[in-house]
Amino acid sequence: MARFSPLEWPVLRQLRSNDKFGRGDAVMSQKSRDKTPRTATADRVVQSVCPFCAVGCGQKVFVKDEKVIQIEGDPDSPISRGRLCPKGSASEQLVNSATRQTEILYRAPRSREWQPLSLDTAIDMIADRFLDARKKWWQDVDEQGRALRRTMGIAALGGATLDNEENYLIKKLFTAAGAIQIENQARI
Repeated sequence: MARFSPLEWPVLRQLRSNDKFGRGDAVMSQKSRDKTPRTATADRVVQSVCPFCAVGCGQKVFVKDEKVIQIEGDPDSPISRGRLCPKGSASEQLVNSATRQTEILYRAPRSREWQPLSLDTAIDMIADRFLDARKKWWQDVDEQGRALRRTMGIAALGGATLDNEENYLIKKLFTAAGAIQIENQARI
């Protein structure tokens, strides 16, 4: 390790340079100068939306070797203008957490144990329950004989991470199925 020279004190570097207010290179140590941001090594940057609340702040997701290495606010977002709250700033942990759930789990009624399911089995179970609820709670007409053509057995609550087009298609799907209780987190 090289000996420290008093000539390298930040105040003396500040006086010797053009950095009179000590806000630039004069106050940086060599260790700080040698550092590079982890975003500089990213293979690509993907635009995304923060999944936490209904605001929909823009995010820049930095990817290296197909792994998320950093998430920052997107300055091009008209909503957040590059800013993220503490939860949004920590959303990289959602992807890289060692405790992240990566398989579908199902707990049968009155059971204490969770069991893994395949994606096909889970989708079939959801579709069957959807159709059963629609059929069981279907209302074709009211007491006066007026047409209703609706089901009260299905409701939908959308999330803020979906864009307008996705929410539009979900609204169309549930309306076509006869559901009338359709809401979105962004509107609430």
